[in-house]
Amino acid sequence: MATHLLAIDQGTTSSRAILFDAKGKPLGSAQEEFPQYFPQDGWVEHDAEEIWRSTLDVCRRLLSEQNMPASSIRAIGITNQRETTLLWDAESGELLHRAIVWQDRRTADYCAALKADGHEPLVSEKTGLLIDPYFSATKLRWLLENVPGARDRAEQGRLRFGTVDTFLLWRLTGGKVHRTDATNASRTLLFNIQAQTWDPDLLQLFDIPASLLPEVMDTAADFGATDPDLLGAAIPVAAMAGDQQAALVGQACFQPGMVKSTYGTGCFMVMNTGEQPIRSSNRLLTTVGYRLQGRVTYALEGSIFVAGAAIQWLRDGLKLIQHAGETEALAEQTGHDCGVYLVPAFTGLGAPYWDPRARGAIFGLTRDTGIAEIVTAGLQSVCFQTRDLLDAMQADGAASTSALRVDGGMVVNSWVVQSLANILGVPVERPEITETTALGVAYLAGLQTGLFPDLEAIAAQWHCERGFNPDMSDNTRDQLYKGWLDAVRRVREP
Repeated sequence: MATHLLAIDQGTTSSRAILFDAKGKPLGSAQEEFPQYFPQDGWVEHDAEEIWRSTLDVCRRLLSEQNMPASSIRAIGITNQRETTLLWDAESGELLHRAIVWQDRRTADYCAALKADGHEPLVSEKTGLLIDPYFSATKLRWLLENVPGARDRAEQGRLRFGTVDTFLLWRLTGGKVHRTDATNASRTLLFNIQAQTWDPDLLQLFDIPASLLPEVMDTAADFGATDPDLLGAAIPVAAMAGDQQAALVGQACFQPGMVKSTYGTGCFMVMNTGEQPIRSSNRLLTTVGYRLQGRVTYALEGSIFVAGAAIQWLRDGLKLIQHAGETEALAEQTGHDCGVYLVPAFTGLGAPYWDPRARGAIFGLTRDTGIAEIVTAGLQSVCFQTRDLLDAMQADGAASTSALRVDGGMVVNSWVVQSLANILGVPVERPEITETTALGVAYLAGLQTGLFPDLEAIAAQWHCERGFNPDMSDNTRDQLYKGWLDAVRRVREP
């Protein structure tokens, strides 16, 4: 029987396909970037047709490069940028508008009005989330209100809503399957995470017709099979998970209290909290970590909107560097205490501030400041924002973290990982396989199809490539972080 697993990792700036063997070892990958669109200040969009084409292209290219027929693939797992919102015609599959990306802040005024009217306590109680433009519901409502004819077509049951996972599944199955999983559903502001159902009160609040919504499945489940014409054979889709939850699985954080932090376009710290949801008093999110055989494991999450995107901005916007790989050497020559702070609030601030109106700034510039100092400040901003999240988790009563497991594109930079250990004051562990988002959904697909018997077998596959221990004094750490908090205060002032 086929033993290879294909992970589709559809991210914010690129689509990837990664092939794994029966032990979770990556055999090859293909990646394709696609454009970002910024129609107005704070608006971020994707062309979903470009997402679809790039996803299909990388899958086909990977199978071709690996000389791997589709019949040799045991199952596909899909992991995706979460909250990004798409709306399409139920019959033709035609998209009504560009996808509204998770970073988009166009619904900030509407969210403020909902909070002013006192709706946030009910929404938080049901969803574990805050009322914020980040999540899907207000984006979907915007589409229904602003795309001509959308509201009428939705009321007639002629439209379908989905996050990226749902849209890709729809296309991969030739329009036959309209499903999502519990982790992606839990990020919409429409899903009751305790009842594990779409919530009628929330649908009424946001004025969303129930006919738009996909069926919610376990994270590992039978999601259907691909159209044979797309990849050469019908391949089961056996798992779907939002990218951060997939990384939680890929990092084998299966015990309550275990924490991982992923550094991609944004940064997302997720702590496994077990079978009971923990309500945050510090504006963190309570979410579904994964749902297997109907049993939910919850998580506490802190979301940072800009991490790797800050380095991308230094490269593409300011053109201070040509490649992200240059940043490590620049930071090493600069050191930790350069006096410059970069607050990358390009689309507002995420947890624990949740300030959609904050904007980015650089502080501490002097005549001696150069490219190296600004680049170093960009790298350090990721570490300081991570400290924001860890402090909030501990203030919520989470156990002291014995170690932080990190992954994502930024952690190949050892200076960043060492800086994380220094600013946090805890050991940081980098796994052998840093592409844990794709790995996690591959594990889930293998779990569903019997390749892995249980989570313990998956946990046994995790190995630490290198550990980083703090080597900074408490006084230096606290002074650096104090400067960061002052910089954040300034970008939030009216």
